Parts: sequence; C-alpha cells; structure tokens
Amino acid sequence: MKLQRVIQYAQSLLMQSIEKGEIAVDGTAGNGHDTLFLAQLVGVAGHVYAFDIQQQAVEATLERLAEHSVTNATVLLEGHENVAKHVQQEIAGAIFNLGYLPGADHTIVTKGNTTIVAIEQLLQLLKVGGIIVLVIYHGHEGGKKERDEVLHFVSSLPQKHVHVLRYEFINQKNDPPFIVALEKVKHFPR
Repeated sequence: MKLQRVIQYAQSLLMQSIEKGEIAVDGTAGNGHDTLFLAQLVGVAGHVYAFDIQQQAVEATLERLAEHSVTNATVLLEGHENVAKHVQQEIAGAIFNLGYLPGADHTIVTKGNTTIVAIEQLLQLLKVGGIIVLVIYHGHEGGKKERDEVLHFVSSLPQKHVHVLRYEFINQKNDPPFIVALEKVKHFPR
C-alpha cells in the first residue's frame, strides 16, 4: 500500500521534524511505543518527556524503555496539561494518541480541555519547523466531544504561525482514527 496508515504517517511526520540531540514530548505515554520511538529519534544526546495519568501506562512505558536500554526519557504520572511545569526548553516535536489506554479501563479517556491546554503550551515551546501530531481516536464514549473541541481549537489557530493538516481515510467504517498535524511556521508573539 502506498498510502501510509495513520501511525506510519504520524511517525513519518515526526522523523521529518526531530533530530538527534533535541527534545520531544509524548503527551500520552500509553504502552510506551511512541515514547520509545521518540527516544530513538532524539538519540542519547536528546531527551523525551512522556506524560500519562494512569500508573499502568507509566509502568508499561518504563518497562518498554528498560527492555530497549533507553535512558533518555522522563516518564511522568501527570496529565499532559502540565507539560510546561516540566519542560521549559525548546522542543522539536510531540505526539498524542487521544482516547483511552488499550487494554485498560475505557472510561479513563483524554479530554478536549486538557488536550487544548497542552497544545497551547507546546506551541509556545515548539521550534519553528517543529510538528505536533494528534492521533485522534474518537469511537469511544466522549471521543466525539473531544474530537470536536480539538478540531474547533486547531482550526482557529492563525495560519501565519501554524499550518494545520488533517489526514484520514474517509471510506473506512467504525470511526477510524485520523491525524491532525500542527507545524509551527513562525513564533507566536508573547
């Protein structure tokens, strides 16, 4: 298949944005797949900050990193809306998988209001040319509300500062996930 699946495309975007020695953020650590991917992208001279509100996710992420002898990541049991408390330096990219932790309690989900706060903070930290990727899973209870809130917010971002892309397969059934990618093209006024 020539068209990239959602996760492949998300990774492709991040590979274009993040270089060795830079800082990246995983806004939803989950089972640690994205944290590991980002840690490998930034290399030993870089660093990854991963956030999750579930102890199960933090433990799974730490275990995955340990299995691969990764030491350049900080995994925090905290909501992504608190990213600015932990990250003050410029970041090259970030990823979020919005929804619930696979294999866990499906009633614990990301929320539009906290995701928007995290995006606002990350846009201030993001380098020009940096990318934030949102993989939006919206087929669960509350998913459509979060999807709509996030889409409303990113649609209102000024195009002279941020380019916003939506990437999705439109002929798939059962609410397939899609990507929203934000590329910072100019610094925001402070």
